[in-house]
Amino acid sequence: MSRSYQQELEYIERLDVNSFRIKKGFVPNMKVEGVFYVNDPLERLMLDELRNSCRTGGYGGFLPGVKQIANVAALPGIVGRSVGLPDIHSGYGFAIGNMAAFDMADPKAVVSPGGVGFDINCGVRLLRTNLTEKDIQPVKEQLAQCMFDHIPVGVGSKGIIPMAARDLEEALEMGMDWSLREGYAWAEDKEHCEEYGRMLQADPSKVSARAKKRGLPQLGTLGAGNHYAEIQVVEEIYDKFAAKKMGIEFEGQVCCMIHCGSRGLGHQVATDALVAMEKAMKRDKIEVNDRQLACAHINSQEGQDYLKGMAGAANYAWVNRSSMTFLCRQAFAKMFQTTPDDLDMQMIYDVSHNIAKVEEHFIDGKQKTLLVHRKGSTRAFPPHHPLIPVDYQLTGQPVLIGGTMGTCSYVLTGTEVGMESTFGTTCHGAGRALSRAKSRRNIGYDQVLQSLQEKGISIRVASPKLVMEEAPESYKNVTDVVDTCHKAGISKKAIKLRPVAVIKG
Repeated sequence: MSRSYQQELEYIERLDVNSFRIKKGFVPNMKVEGVFYVNDPLERLMLDELRNSCRTGGYGGFLPGVKQIANVAALPGIVGRSVGLPDIHSGYGFAIGNMAAFDMADPKAVVSPGGVGFDINCGVRLLRTNLTEKDIQPVKEQLAQCMFDHIPVGVGSKGIIPMAARDLEEALEMGMDWSLREGYAWAEDKEHCEEYGRMLQADPSKVSARAKKRGLPQLGTLGAGNHYAEIQVVEEIYDKFAAKKMGIEFEGQVCCMIHCGSRGLGHQVATDALVAMEKAMKRDKIEVNDRQLACAHINSQEGQDYLKGMAGAANYAWVNRSSMTFLCRQAFAKMFQTTPDDLDMQMIYDVSHNIAKVEEHFIDGKQKTLLVHRKGSTRAFPPHHPLIPVDYQLTGQPVLIGGTMGTCSYVLTGTEVGMESTFGTTCHGAGRALSRAKSRRNIGYDQVLQSLQEKGISIRVASPKLVMEEAPESYKNVTDVVDTCHKAGISKKAIKLRPVAVIKG
């Protein structure tokens, strides 16, 4: 029997100014509670989604985000809480912006492809330069064009990094070690990458022939949707010490941000796993509240196959971002007639925001090995954590939060509070407020391009139609999202970046 909106609200309780608790009983079989982080404007968006679904019995093909957090809290083997970050919105199975951890020691614990997403290891990397905004202002349009010419973009774009089938097998297994060997990455890039750019459990034989066929021509391509390469300038420095450790010395310093993932290959790995897991669920009698939460026991054949295939797709995504970093460095070097080295085009960091990883965490004072699913959420480890680079041991891990087209982006750092309350996890971006279809109906691409022009932002885009879907109005305010995480203490603001040129698919 469906409940009224008022009845639903009885299960949602404000914990403090930045967070709400979803009590057990909100949906059947909840093993743990849910929690989500919001400020006032974000709270309205979150609860409107629930109110609308109570009226219509559904929400654009997906359940509202609050329901999805609760359904995840009902999965076997979950520990702690099912966490919703401030950029949360409805997604496939898990909401985008939902994080959950499963106890590896529990034989019933599951892995769910819906908790990683279709774009496996979609992520963000940030490069710094020693250029100032004054240096690039006279050549901004040419620089944007040069980047657009260098980086293949758009739906079905083909990569220009030479790849044979054997190279792809090696890239799936080696990740950034492949890029390093082939001369597309610098040794320091690997140091400044989550997992050092390589998941060791990757097994290319667990990636289907169809996935490989899709991935082979796409390596070193940006693709479409919300992926972009941006030239940005440092607008504000909140934490001078952390910024200095990252090589950010002054406001007006030029950076490059690249946001993309594993393209068609990752999508296919997820699709293949969902098919296999539906069968495994019947066999192992796994009950879930939502069919989209198809999953398998972590230690089952299907669970292990998915984790090994997902690791391969994650490695592919790191090679993809490395290839575009190489092309980005080439474009800058060509424009300024010097070398990337002389431009100090070092990588600040590379983070993943669609991934599942085995990590050690403390629960009730006991150390446990957990499988942490982060979908549309970013790892944010605190200072002194053994898994972050030496350079960032005193500041905490850099966390890169990409804004939407034409809005600012942020660099945050991980905190101890986040480690304790969200398994070292924070937001990943702005998070959609309107569906893609609604954006296309409501927003004309002319007005989007004009508003970018008025802000002094150069844009190069392969498909104008996609501009409407990615208009800033389609998204939550990234500053609201970041401020909520900062106030809740789960990550800390370090740097604010403003775009001056956007390259999109």
